[in-house]
Amino acid sequence: MTEIYTAPESDLVVAEENNSGQGKVEKLPEGIKGWSWGAFLLNWIWALGNRTWIGLLAFIPYVGLIVAIVLGFKGRQWAWENKRWDSVEHFQRVQKSWSIWGLVLILGIFVLGIVAAIAIPAYAEYQQMANG
Repeated sequence: MTEIYTAPESDLVVAEENNSGQGKVEKLPEGIKGWSWGAFLLNWIWALGNRTWIGLLAFIPYVGLIVAIVLGFKGRQWAWENKRWDSVEHFQRVQKSWSIWGLVLILGIFVLGIVAAIAIPAYAEYQQMANG
């Protein structure tokens, strides 16, 4: 007969230890590695927000593109190692918002460029017709 006062067995998986903000760690939690659109597109701003100071090298001409690509590949890992996060979910949520803002900014610039490519010649033609 089983003891009625013992807790039942559980198959619950214990969450991994939060080792964020501790510098280089031996094991990253699942889901940390991967491409970061936020780090790639908003490199120096992302670097300030995530305490990943190497991203400030993006200010150096010609080096900036290389830094952006490296941040795209390694940025998520470096952000986990350099800043303390509440949990993996919190980290994912913040990085997702960085990615969304980066893509919105690039899309906005793209749309603005198309509008300018249409509007500037049309305005020049309008001015030419108005002048005579």
